[in-house]
Amino acid sequence: IDGDRMMTHPQFRLKLEAIGFGVFIPVFFVSSGIQFDLAALFSSPSTLLRVPVFLVASLFVRGVPALLYRPLVGSRRSVIAGLLQATSLSFIVAASQIGLELGLITKATGAALIAAGLLSVLIFPLLALTILRRSEGVSTVVPE
Repeated sequence: IDGDRMMTHPQFRLKLEAIGFGVFIPVFFVSSGIQFDLAALFSSPSTLLRVPVFLVASLFVRGVPALLYRPLVGSRRSVIAGLLQATSLSFIVAASQIGLELGLITKATGAALIAAGLLSVLIFPLLALTILRRSEGVSTVVPE
């Protein structure tokens, strides 16, 4: 008989996740959004130039591996998967916050990372949807 199992509620993990996702995680992201340093982002041209660099790096690092799906799903769908895989905000916000607290990155770099994450959430899904709609439009046309 597992003693630890007897002492915990069978729904303990589920309830703990509900509290975490329902309360603590949203509070973290809201407080991170409030602390977003827009002034640091616009503090220098080099900081602003980092945003597209981080955006392209995210697409390359997280999106290019989707090309491995190409034999299974085709080129268009692998590009769509790559765009969706490259979309990231929550990890970037958490990693930036940790980096700032440990003194590993500056406020400007953290702001540029978060701005790139915000742009990835806005741009990449729209591009993926556009490609998907175009590919569906082409594939639904039946020649007579």
